[in-house]
Amino acid sequence: MEKPIQMTSPYQYPSSKPARYLRPSSYSLNPHLVLAALLVLSAVLAGCATAPGMPGDPVLTAKSGSTPVPVLVPEPAAGAEKQIAEGPLKALTPGRVTAQQVAAAEPPKELWDRIRRGFAMPDLQGELVTEREQWYASRPEYMQRMTGRSSKYLFHIVEELERRQMPTELALLPFIESAFNPQAVSSAKAAGMWQFMPATGKDFDLKQNIFRDDRRDVLASTRAALDYLQRLHRMFGDWHLALAAYNWGEGSVGRAIAKNQKLGLGTSYSELSMPAETRLYVPKLQAVKNIVANPQAFNTELPLIENHPYFQQVEITRDIDVALAAQLADIKIEDFKALNPSAHRPVILAAGTPQILLPWDNAIVFQRNFEGHRQGQFASWTAWTAPSTMNPTEAARRTGMSEHELRSINNIPPRMLIKAGSTLLVPRSGKVEQDVTSHVADNGHVSLAPEIVTRRTTVKARKGETVATLARRYGLTAASVAGWNNVSASSSFKVGKPVIVYLPLKSSAPRASTRARPHVKAVKRSTRQSVVKSKRR
Repeated sequence: MEKPIQMTSPYQYPSSKPARYLRPSSYSLNPHLVLAALLVLSAVLAGCATAPGMPGDPVLTAKSGSTPVPVLVPEPAAGAEKQIAEGPLKALTPGRVTAQQVAAAEPPKELWDRIRRGFAMPDLQGELVTEREQWYASRPEYMQRMTGRSSKYLFHIVEELERRQMPTELALLPFIESAFNPQAVSSAKAAGMWQFMPATGKDFDLKQNIFRDDRRDVLASTRAALDYLQRLHRMFGDWHLALAAYNWGEGSVGRAIAKNQKLGLGTSYSELSMPAETRLYVPKLQAVKNIVANPQAFNTELPLIENHPYFQQVEITRDIDVALAAQLADIKIEDFKALNPSAHRPVILAAGTPQILLPWDNAIVFQRNFEGHRQGQFASWTAWTAPSTMNPTEAARRTGMSEHELRSINNIPPRMLIKAGSTLLVPRSGKVEQDVTSHVADNGHVSLAPEIVTRRTTVKARKGETVATLARRYGLTAASVAGWNNVSASSSFKVGKPVIVYLPLKSSAPRASTRARPHVKAVKRSTRQSVVKSKRR
């Protein structure tokens, strides 16, 4: 018996292509239907009078003009009920032969082309878009810097957007937010290339402590941004409104919509009343989209970005200095920081950041060098928790650092005390130490309190005054008062006896008199002016 012919879809990717290039649409077609459709098309277009068939295949004849066209009809499966067509048969026209949409046989070689293919948001028209197009097109150097910087991150963002079936225009949003600078910080304290505010970042599980800021992390911030945009799109059902909410806040957009509904007005993006920044937000994105779609029309040259991952994740199992990690990967420290911008300290803690990003070709180099590293420790820094509230001088003495170095590495300003429980970055000792625990790596913080400056003052004891009552009167501890005066904490003082205390400057007499001086000067000046006027009279 002759084996049946197995059909292979011409749109299937070769097995050697990576799975990431597959599109979500299905490519599986019924072989019999494909064969029948192809034969019908060939017969109709070529005007064939006969068609080849296998012996025993039933043949129906349809008329195409005056020439009979035989149509192959496959035998139904065993047990299936035969379908008998009623009425005259009609030849199929090419326009009526349809199939599921399939992706191109070859994935795009350039990432910009891949982004263009995924555009799915409605276009915004208007003067604001035209104005932004001209603004970007007239700054070629800025565009080159911005698009060049994006080459490290765009592939990952596009991959995530396609995986979530979101419009690929959103991959261009960091151009608007931060010019693709993961270290960008706004005046409102928004950080990272997706510009998360501290509170919003915490809502989306972006850790922010003394060791790292996940708002700057490439993978974590992208995940959070797309989560947020999806939530906003579900909330408003429109991508333009979702983008407005991303910039202005969902509550603000919701109130603007409610206001327009109450007034019987439209609720689209262009019809809402909003701040100038939000009004320009979507036109900026539309302008960049238009330039990416047709760079030649704007005399713009986009850098070549291959449709290939720029980086890959590499596991680390030990705390490691940033400088050493860059050295083991054989890349410049600036390039390492560009891919790992959340590490804003000189050390990466494995318990908090178990993976780092490295350029694709350098990942294997790092792993080989990391496994073969035998000279010294991986990390020269560790974490130290302050056991009690103390000044930086005392903390530096306990950790074997200079006060200047301790203040600099931990960002401690002058005249501040380090509160108990604060986590400081300090040098490792010569002996081998354990790596920092996950609890400290995820929750390390520095709490500071103003350092109170005191002045030595002498006060007179009242009748029946004791060390305890005098300490209570000035908000001091009995032990401090006793120590200053070389007496026991249970001692009492004679009436009028001078007692030494150290009081904060803000509650001392000189500070009060200083506040009163402007008024005194004003009175004297007013008196002198009155005297002059009386003399003139």
